[in-house]
Amino acid sequence: MKNDTRPINVGFSDLLFVFKWPLPALTSIAHRISGVVLFAGTAFALYALDVSLASEAGFSELKEMMASPFSKFITWGLLSALAYHFVAGIKHLLMDLGIGETLEGAVFASKVVILFSTVLIFLAAVWVI
Repeated sequence: MKNDTRPINVGFSDLLFVFKWPLPALTSIAHRISGVVLFAGTAFALYALDVSLASEAGFSELKEMMASPFSKFITWGLLSALAYHFVAGIKHLLMDLGIGETLEGAVFASKVVILFSTVLIFLAAVWVI
């Protein structure tokens, strides 16, 4: 009889709670997620641009709408996604140039991405509020 200890039926909860993901993998996944958020946020930004350019009343309406806490939260979320995506994108460009391709370099670069994006996200919160 064979003693097979390989996992069977790995579920979503196993991916989140059982496996230990390396930091470069987590930052890369977050980079992709921030790109999807920016893609979806483009629709809201284009709608806001359309409303603001339609008429003076539309601009006033958008200005009032942007004063609500929910709109400020959405704006902060989009700015946060943009900040993270920008910083992580620079990391990926540097890796394409051959900088930080080792495991140690990738972990260090991931920590730098988290540090700089946290600072930018905090500054975005201060700016929006």
